[in-house]
Amino acid sequence: MAGKRVDSILSTKLSRRGALTGAAAATAAFAVGPGFVRYAQAQSSAPVKIGFQAHRTGIGAAYGRWYEKTTNAAIKAINDAGGINGRPVEVVIEDDGTDPGRGAEVVGKFATQHKVDVAYGTLFSHVVIGSAPAAGEAKLPYFVVSEGHHVASTKLNRYVFQPGITDVKSQIQAMAPWIAANAGKKVTQIFPDFAFGYDHRDYLPPALKAQGADVVGQIAIPPTESSFTKYFPQIPADTDVIYHVMVGPAVLTFVKELGEFYGSGGPKLFGFIDSLEAVDINSPGLEFLDGSHFWEGSPRYAQEGDSEAQKAYRAAVGIDANGASVDDPKDVSTAAHMFGCWETLYVIKKAMEDAGYKGPEDRAKLVEATEALTEFAEGPEHPQGAKTFDGKIHQCFGIQNISKVEGGKLKVVHKTRIEDGLYEPEGDYTTQPL
Repeated sequence: MAGKRVDSILSTKLSRRGALTGAAAATAAFAVGPGFVRYAQAQSSAPVKIGFQAHRTGIGAAYGRWYEKTTNAAIKAINDAGGINGRPVEVVIEDDGTDPGRGAEVVGKFATQHKVDVAYGTLFSHVVIGSAPAAGEAKLPYFVVSEGHHVASTKLNRYVFQPGITDVKSQIQAMAPWIAANAGKKVTQIFPDFAFGYDHRDYLPPALKAQGADVVGQIAIPPTESSFTKYFPQIPADTDVIYHVMVGPAVLTFVKELGEFYGSGGPKLFGFIDSLEAVDINSPGLEFLDGSHFWEGSPRYAQEGDSEAQKAYRAAVGIDANGASVDDPKDVSTAAHMFGCWETLYVIKKAMEDAGYKGPEDRAKLVEATEALTEFAEGPEHPQGAKTFDGKIHQCFGIQNISKVEGGKLKVVHKTRIEDGLYEPEGDYTTQPL
């Protein structure tokens, strides 16, 4: 029935004719290289199926589109190198509408209808929180690329992991010293009125307090809001710096109206790039951002001294030096977040290989193998930078970038260290039953 059709399946599954052709050519494969041999030997094996929970529609659609592009590129690279445990990887994509209820339905569908090996990819924190119980109930490993502190808080369940992108608590802790020393001592926060925004609301004040600075105002805005000027009079007059992190399709309107409200004056600005993800920084009305600073996970613009791994990653996902699509300069990427998809897929690959994963009966072994990981070296599989992983809280820790708007581009002016963002675990998932 059409309503039950899978939205999209990447064309990585081998045809019966292709398998026979590959088997007949096996003796010639040794001349090509060992990667080809592993793949050829696995042609009769079932593919590893990854269920990608995508925000194709709803407020997360811009992120979802680039998460999908990054996923396609990473899967191609993995399959070109022989797949996972010699098996090709197939991705089954379902749209969750950036909605918690639909998210839970999608996870259930992955487990019972598509019978995937793992679920993966979710970004928006309220969708992760709404979907996680379904993953735990189905005992389906669920790898999210979300940033929220919900995973590391150990309030979800043992089947949920965030190994490819850092969380907000860690990001804030790492950046607070720079903000207090360079932006201002009296900070007003503007954040979205849902779980991701609450992480900023809760963790910035103590992080700044430790640096001799204070949050003097907090303004929560519904993520579906389309106009923001009415909120700006709530900003206290003694504010030195506005710390803003907004999400959704109206972010361009938000930053434009902020500029119109203050004109050439007003407090300094420190924003999470979420307020500008997928938006051209040279859009009319954004000139006032020149000189302001943003947090970036992975830089949107190519930087002087980029590693070969970073250059190769950018080429693979198809973004130019400005962080826009190589096919359309107006199609600006979500570069600060989407790298997490690439890195998470390689974590899944590593954990499956360590576990000797063969199928759903090995899911418990996969969970334990993921928990046993401790560090990821910077390189082709982790182009954003080196990371450590804490198996007790299912969360990775890495470096953060602070970038300055100069001449219509973002230039990295400060990189934090991994240790700057470390904090004590709040619990231990490994004590929970599998």
